Amino acid sequence: MAAQRNILVIALLIVSFFIWQAWQHDHAPKPIIENQQTEQMVSNDSTSSSAKIITVKSDVLSLTINTYGGDVQSADLLKYDQTLNSKTPYQLLITKPDFVYVAESGLAGKDGPDNAQKGARPVYKVTQNEFVLADGQEELRVPLTYTKDGVKYTKTYTLKRGKYAIDVSYDIENKSASPIEVTMYGQLKQTIALPNDIVSEGGSGLGLSAFRGAAYSSSETNYSKYSFDDIKSDNLKINTQTGWIAMLQHYFASAWIPSQNQENHIYSRSTNNDTQATIGFRGENTTIASGSRQTINAQLWLGPEIQSELKDTAQHLDLIVDYGWLWFLSQPLFYLLKFIQSFVSNWGVAIIIITFIVRGILFPLTRTQYRSLAKMKLLQPRLQALKERYGDDSKKMGQATMELYSQEKVNPLGGCLPLLIQMPIFLSLFYMLGNSIELRHAPFMLWINDLSAQDPYYVLPLIMGLTMFLIQKMSPTTVNDPMQKKLMTFMPVIFTAFFLWFPSGLVLYYIVSNLFTIVQQRVIYWELEKNGLHEKKAK
Repeated sequence: MAAQRNILVIALLIVSFFIWQAWQHDHAPKPIIENQQTEQMVSNDSTSSSAKIITVKSDVLSLTINTYGGDVQSADLLKYDQTLNSKTPYQLLITKPDFVYVAESGLAGKDGPDNAQKGARPVYKVTQNEFVLADGQEELRVPLTYTKDGVKYTKTYTLKRGKYAIDVSYDIENKSASPIEVTMYGQLKQTIALPNDIVSEGGSGLGLSAFRGAAYSSSETNYSKYSFDDIKSDNLKINTQTGWIAMLQHYFASAWIPSQNQENHIYSRSTNNDTQATIGFRGENTTIASGSRQTINAQLWLGPEIQSELKDTAQHLDLIVDYGWLWFLSQPLFYLLKFIQSFVSNWGVAIIIITFIVRGILFPLTRTQYRSLAKMKLLQPRLQALKERYGDDSKKMGQATMELYSQEKVNPLGGCLPLLIQMPIFLSLFYMLGNSIELRHAPFMLWINDLSAQDPYYVLPLIMGLTMFLIQKMSPTTVNDPMQKKLMTFMPVIFTAFFLWFPSGLVLYYIVSNLFTIVQQRVIYWELEKNGLHEKKAK
């Protein structure tokens, strides 16, 4: 098969990949059900007349906490704007009449104040209605207290300067005459359907439909997504020594990380006629003897998907940054990009530099590829002469063609294998540039104020299409089938249409890569012409 036809097939495969990514739901395999216990936790759907809302503010987070149950009902990320230059903090957790996204926690078990059989949750007391991390203060502690039947429960949120990981602890002091048994749980609950006034940052362009749903990590799997549809069809019931649970969306996430020195139970369920999805954990039963005191801990992550901080918070938590199945390539490429940006202080310039680095590393492969394609192009007059000489005698034509290839040491498939080897690297860059929060609202130059958003004037996609058109014109044309010729002609148009909605950072990468290809092809053609390959005549 001619090299040009193979390139066409590969290009069509890439287009098919984008279309498939746009329509498919990226689900993880169904987990094995390990036990059938019924969850005892209650939700905060109900309220108490004596409860109130308090506010908690650090340098990076602004939270509201309902003293009924002590749950986090809203969370604003103070370092991230809702939209570009809006000066309105990004709201991660939300409690509204038509939409709920909350982080709940409590003490269930036989004697737990959040036991569903008791019919209500505790109403905590607080010393003040507002807690603020003061200048020079590195840590903010927010204690909520509840006393019943001789047992004092102190639920404490601890926020640290510059950190999105919150320590959540229960200090239980048993002054009753009998031992008590409690179990800590934490869960994330979210309305499945988004109302019209809440816009999801779901990615831009085909292939960049970001995952919105649940995820978990256990001793059996480092990271697994669990979509809202999965939750509605099959509840998670997993026992694990390690792990965490999370709710994901583009660029931001919430997660509960239970104590890792106990066996935890991960569960999920849908409620309210399958309109809400919940994923959570339940720890081991803890017995507190009469006259004794014990503390139970967990961590709550509310923030951006910053890989380094996620990795420091919990094992495998950094995998929630959705780099797809090529994450093992995307992660090191991201760290390289971040290293470059630390010197140039511009993510757009860093993208340009990393493009040259990657293309430089791949130069031996691409040189082989384009030398093969260039030779095919330069052999076209001789191939045409063979066709005119042998006419419809396909056997003699095939023999003469193979002799010519052998004489000139040309492999008609030589342009395809290097391209297939490069594709995983290009796709890993594709996912990395489309899902790294560092590029969100990151300016480049001139009118490009957000590398994570599409070019508002479509200049970059048009430039990308032009460079692709030039590459196509420079490449050999051995396709004679009219339909294939039309497909090849319209390929730059098709890709340009896709790229109109791609993030500017991705388009910038492909422009620089294409320019590198154009220069590389010109150099290779010049070398071959200099060696006189084009001057040889067909026999």
